[in-house]
Amino acid sequence: MERKASWEIELLRKANRLVAEALQAVAAQVAPGVRTVDLDAFAEEYLRKRGAQPAFKGYRDYPFSLCVSVNEEVVHGLPSERRLRAGDIVSLDLGTIVEGYYGDSALTIPVGEVSEEAARLLRVTQEALMRGIGAVRLGGHLSDISHAVQTHVETHGFSVVRIFVGHGIGKALHEDPQIPNYGPPGRGPQLTPGMVLAIEPMVNAGGPEVEILPDNWTAVTKDRSLSAHFEHTIALTEEGVEILTQV
Repeated sequence: MERKASWEIELLRKANRLVAEALQAVAAQVAPGVRTVDLDAFAEEYLRKRGAQPAFKGYRDYPFSLCVSVNEEVVHGLPSERRLRAGDIVSLDLGTIVEGYYGDSALTIPVGEVSEEAARLLRVTQEALMRGIGAVRLGGHLSDISHAVQTHVETHGFSVVRIFVGHGIGKALHEDPQIPNYGPPGRGPQLTPGMVLAIEPMVNAGGPEVEILPDNWTAVTKDRSLSAHFEHTIALTEEGVEILTQV
């Protein structure tokens, strides 16, 4: 596991700030009737106009810049001609490369008015992310994050997805360590300055199982319950925790 120097964290700060700004801009485009492929085009243009590359496009042959996952889609949803409808929830996951360093963030938002269950799922998932970040302390352990996320989610009757995890990030999109969203506290690598981590709870309203659609990308809940996904990239320094993907 690579610890980043302060100058590297400064570059990661630039990349992740741009991702956060881009996601906010894309989210503002979300409305009933909008095609998900148009959100992808908007995101890519936003990044390229600012001299950055979309990190996902071409990564393991992923064909788009943005992942757009709707309702029961958990992650890696492929943009398409599908038009969003009032009552949907939509996850937007975006990455970028700035001066050789990666940014990565995700959020899930409602399309118009949504059901009470959907609104609660979004709230709890976002809270779980912040609980996970709140568990990051110098001298603590990586699984403290996992435990905080799982506890909050399951207390509210939802489940965490287990086959996808958070990750380290830096000169590569996915670096060690992996960060599961479940597990006991006090295990795994010790949290030390220079660590840069993408923490990303994926939470299902039903069971935790997922399956991959025939497009070989889109992960959906096996029971077709709703799913939500929030992600922040954080840096741990001597001064504490900094959320790099916060606008």
